[in-house]
Amino acid sequence: MNLREARVSDIPQMQVVRNAVKENPLSDPGLVTDQDCEDFIIKRGKGWVFEINNNIVGFSIVDLAEHNIWALFVHPEYDKRGIGKQLHDIMLDWYFNQTAHTVWLGTAPGTRAERFYRKAGWKEIGTHGKGEIKFEMPFEKWKDSAV
Repeated sequence: MNLREARVSDIPQMQVVRNAVKENPLSDPGLVTDQDCEDFIIKRGKGWVFEINNNIVGFSIVDLAEHNIWALFVHPEYDKRGIGKQLHDIMLDWYFNQTAHTVWLGTAPGTRAERFYRKAGWKEIGTHGKGEIKFEMPFEKWKDSAV
């Protein structure tokens, strides 16, 4: 098992994970291009991957430009192993070492993702996009929880 920063060469495997999820699937896999992923991990923020036997089974990406979580996905075959939590925590630790700006994300209501973010201490602040729940994590709350 290996948790590390994402590289451009990881994008094809990250796309496999993204398109394998059962909840929050893309209506059209072409909506998120390899170039989008590259921009987010190289220019706009940073990404991480979780590997098992040299296969990427989860990834996360944070966007410093818009102060949001752009992606956090774990392949369904690897659910409930703590991979998402590790990806989440390394991402937020890095983010809040770059800025004290509150970070936000959106996720579909009634999903395991919603429950995951609530358990991790994210605060619901309204809705976003097409009926997604919008959550925020302020710098102070994250730093307090890390102590």
